[in-house]
Amino acid sequence: MDRKDPLSGLASGVEWGRGAPTAEEQDARVHPARMEPTELDLLDAYSRAVIGVVDKVGPAVVSIGVQKAAPQRRKPHPALEGSGSGLVIAPDGYVLTNHHVVDNAGSLKVSLTEGSSLSASVVGADAATDLAVLRADASGLPAVELGDSGALRVGQLVIAIGNPLGFQNTVSAGVISALGRVLMSQTGRLIENIIQTDVALNPGNSGGPLVDSRGRVIGINTAIIAIAQGISFAVPVDTAKWVVGELLAHGKVRRAYLGITGRECALSRRTQRSHHLVSETAVQIVSVEERGPAQRAGLRPGDIIVSLDHHPIAHVDDLHRLLTGPAAARLVRLSVLREGELVEFRVMLGEL
Repeated sequence: MDRKDPLSGLASGVEWGRGAPTAEEQDARVHPARMEPTELDLLDAYSRAVIGVVDKVGPAVVSIGVQKAAPQRRKPHPALEGSGSGLVIAPDGYVLTNHHVVDNAGSLKVSLTEGSSLSASVVGADAATDLAVLRADASGLPAVELGDSGALRVGQLVIAIGNPLGFQNTVSAGVISALGRVLMSQTGRLIENIIQTDVALNPGNSGGPLVDSRGRVIGINTAIIAIAQGISFAVPVDTAKWVVGELLAHGKVRRAYLGITGRECALSRRTQRSHHLVSETAVQIVSVEERGPAQRAGLRPGDIIVSLDHHPIAHVDDLHRLLTGPAAARLVRLSVLREGELVEFRVMLGEL
């Protein structure tokens, strides 16, 4: 008489802890195509990444309502209204956005995705980088995670989230098209290391976050080219971190200044070879501010600045870049061409 193994039932499809399979499951094993996939199974990795980012970052993206005081001569008319987006960077109500969103604001209101509306005020703004920090009247708010824009790669997936015109969590996705772009700010200074993407941005997206596939903020959406398709720009988050620190600590971004006006000028081949200069152009001083840093150091109109602390100066923008940084008032070395001779000056920079 044959003795059956008490576990022989496993051969018929019984699984530990589940009991016998249902008729539908047995049919699906014979005909796998008849199993209906779940909604999650239908989503590819790209879609899951975008959805995950929206779920993580979306609650910290706010809509900013702006009432701007009308000019005095138009006093009878109602205040002008504007709007933009922002992101909560600290649970106690600090919000980062664009300078141009809150410029000349009479009153501000921050609206959260869950429907509440909060009054807010400007802590500090920096037109040169088009960034501003607000303080909303609240605490315990959901906040974003700031990433690292120094490690970005062209082709990397990025997602833009905004609240344009009060529409909650408008989302668009794309890739980084280029890195290291330069964008002219409202003050005429250059914003460096700008991130270019093909993410579709709409009016009101300004000030919203550009995030990576892990939900870390890597830029602040700031501009589009209206006549172009698929070109938008974001201020890198590394720049934003520095600006936020300056605004919270000092209410402004401290910058150094020389006290000159200058213009780009061409250098002759002979001058380049004679002084071993790497650039074909330099900055010629047009005027010197009275009792300013440059005048105190002995600089005068007509001098040609070719380097600052051994960094070549080919354009006025090079000076702007080197005079912007954590250390504002400091001693620098300027190499200057004066009447064909290369002269070095030590200048104690002023602070704006």
